Amino acid sequence: MEEGAADLRQRKKQNCTETDNMAPDERNKENPNLGKSPKYVLFQRFAKLFFGCVAAVTSGMMYAVYLSTYHERKFWFSSRQELEREITFQGDSAIYYSFYKELLKAPSFERGVYELTHNNKTVSLRTINAVQQMTLYPELIASVLYQASGSEEVIEPVYFYIGIVFGLQGIYMAALFVTSWVMSGTWLAGMLTVAWFIINRTDTTRIDYSISLRENWALPYFACQVAALTGYLKNNINFSAERFCYLFVSASTYTFMMMWEYSHYLLFIQAVSLLLLDSFALVQTDKVHEVYKIYLFSLFLGYLLQFENPALLVSPLLSLVAALMLSKCLQMNMKKGTFISRMLKIMYFYLVFTISVTMNFLLKTLVPHKENEHVLKFLEVKFGLNTTKNFTVNWLLCQESLQTPSQDFFLRLTQSSLLPFYILVLIICLSSITQVIFRRISGEPLKEKITVDDGRIGERPEIAYHVIHTMLMGSLAMMSEGIKYLWTPYMCMLAAFGVCSPELWMTLFKWLRLRAVHPILLALILSMAVPSIIGFSLWKEYFPRIMTELSELQEFYDSDTIELMMWVKRQAPVAAVFAGSPQLMGMIKLCTGWMVTSLPLYNDVDLLQRNENIYQIYSKRSAEDIYKILTSYKATYLIIEDSICNEAGPVKGCRVKDLLDIANGHVVCDEGDSYAYSKYGRFCHEIKMNYSPYVNYFTRVYWNRSYFVYKINTVISFQS
Repeated sequence: MEEGAADLRQRKKQNCTETDNMAPDERNKENPNLGKSPKYVLFQRFAKLFFGCVAAVTSGMMYAVYLSTYHERKFWFSSRQELEREITFQGDSAIYYSFYKELLKAPSFERGVYELTHNNKTVSLRTINAVQQMTLYPELIASVLYQASGSEEVIEPVYFYIGIVFGLQGIYMAALFVTSWVMSGTWLAGMLTVAWFIINRTDTTRIDYSISLRENWALPYFACQVAALTGYLKNNINFSAERFCYLFVSASTYTFMMMWEYSHYLLFIQAVSLLLLDSFALVQTDKVHEVYKIYLFSLFLGYLLQFENPALLVSPLLSLVAALMLSKCLQMNMKKGTFISRMLKIMYFYLVFTISVTMNFLLKTLVPHKENEHVLKFLEVKFGLNTTKNFTVNWLLCQESLQTPSQDFFLRLTQSSLLPFYILVLIICLSSITQVIFRRISGEPLKEKITVDDGRIGERPEIAYHVIHTMLMGSLAMMSEGIKYLWTPYMCMLAAFGVCSPELWMTLFKWLRLRAVHPILLALILSMAVPSIIGFSLWKEYFPRIMTELSELQEFYDSDTIELMMWVKRQAPVAAVFAGSPQLMGMIKLCTGWMVTSLPLYNDVDLLQRNENIYQIYSKRSAEDIYKILTSYKATYLIIEDSICNEAGPVKGCRVKDLLDIANGHVVCDEGDSYAYSKYGRFCHEIKMNYSPYVNYFTRVYWNRSYFVYKINTVISFQS
């Protein structure tokens, strides 16, 4: 690594000497602005920066307005009552928004935070630190802003909440715009990024399905971090801009880590990308290690402010960064040219891997934490290393977001022309980077300043970083469809940068040895013509669809759920505890405030076990077994969902009742045939018959087309 820094200093000296000895004509050719007045150059740069920033901000604002308009058309939000609005928050989104409501109802912010950190009114028989366990920092910030800004008399809490989320999505869009602009040098690339992102919205964001998801709060900050990191890694950046980018990377990294419990895994992938970049001497080593220091600082500060969260201490990010810093110290303390120094350089990857694995093992041994064994079992089954009957593992395997991407995903990306251009840009950049690596191995120094005429796009460190990063993300997306929401936005950015970059076209023409037409002129023409043609074709095909989407009023009205919530609020006692599917329990908590037995959260072992136990109401178990399970969690009411009980899912074996039968041993598979056996009927069916022993344990108190509510008897009456 020290050799790379020495080469860089030597190249700077050579460049200064070459510039001094350069003839005036050659100097003018190298820098066309030399013959122009400083005021003209300054004005030109300012105008370019100003209009680019205006375009980025406008794109972000327009996207936020687009999301708000689409949300209004989809749910008729402004014409709904409060309860009808709240049922639009599905699954875990309902839980997050319910805590936002509780913060606003608290007599003071301090009291609200205390009640969340010592919460015993959400899950029966448990006192939880909801802020730490559910990463409620977005809700804390939103409630503070709502009260501090005096918005109580201006806007309703729900509009303020979703407005912040939509605003963050606008920042997300602007950050992708800026990243593509910084890489290509033209804000035309940013416009194309925005177009591809919106057209492929089904595969770039989950904002349509669930507003309160942690990723919708966190990914805008990660996009800002990537944009700042792109500028920071550039070679020809001045000191002031470098400091600004460094500070921006620091702030956005820490904020991102506070907003999402899985953020350190995404930063781990980024750290691996920087490790590969540094190992192949494609970037200044000092810059990479400054980013490592940012990781360490963010982890340390996050650990303190997240109530000493042990997950950050045992995270692979901490182990990797600590191993990298230690490996650097070992290399620096060895004299260059010695046998041990050479061996350490050759064994660098092995050294980092060994130290990081050892450190992670020691931390997990020393730091008390809850080991997510279901995740390890899931990975074993996912990769075919094991089989299991475990309900939780099989349920996770059946989730669409954890399965391999479907053919429809690639078909949609191809129809929008994103995938073909992404592959083209990736192949050109990767080939150029491979050439650069071979040049470094052969001892050829890298050029300090890359021009369009050089046709060496792989020598730009920010380009190499994005290529490596997107390849790692793409590899993960091939195993889990949920990762596509992290990968596809950067596909849009990288593809847009490539088709708008004269350097990329020049790199291609250098390989083709084009002589019929001046390659620089053709590269400049294509960098303008190709994105213009793509933009026009996308506008012609997709703009009418988007306008139709915004003009159509969609109907979302779940009368059965609204009736259920109204009954609970009016008839159920304050001390009632409800049991049912986790998704419905999240809605019960939001709409009524009553205590529940389970929540739709999957990062806690106890909650996962509760979910499996409560789901037994859809299994072939006896009334006595179900009664014992429910009373063990102090449940007083049971809600049966007809949609789960009579589910006829598209994938046989992935229905909740199928997974329960497998876990309980009520389905035996023999040579491809399945045989069901149980001395009891399915509980959710049998309880509707109103005969003994079911009526001894449960009394039906409410029902409609979708839900059946039963009171769990405290005194069992044995009727014939």
